[in-house]
Amino acid sequence: MRARSHEPIVWSLFGAGGVFAALLGTMLVLIIGILVPMGLGFGPDAMHYDSLRSLFGHPLPALGLAVVISLFLFHGAHRIYHTLHDLGIPASKRMMLACYGSAAAGSGVALLLAGMLVMF
Repeated sequence: MRARSHEPIVWSLFGAGGVFAALLGTMLVLIIGILVPMGLGFGPDAMHYDSLRSLFGHPLPALGLAVVISLFLFHGAHRIYHTLHDLGIPASKRMMLACYGSAAAGSGVALLLAGMLVMF
């Protein structure tokens, strides 16, 4: 019997992270980096602590933020893993564990912080 591959799960996380990075990442850079500082389309308190705290104090946006961060991390981990392989570093279980394990740990931290945002 042939061993099952982990590739479908990893590639789906990579693809979802890439879609979110392409769509949400550019939108976040545009809004947070350009429009809000220039005062275009947003009020002066758009990025104020109290308004963001009230937004992410609800469980659904906090969970959504944690999921987006998690997908960004897995997308980056997959790119790093395959870039290291392209550079001639042999793909080993240790390298896979380092790349995807760090993404999983970062995802856990994101979920923990999202939970703390909601609770406190």
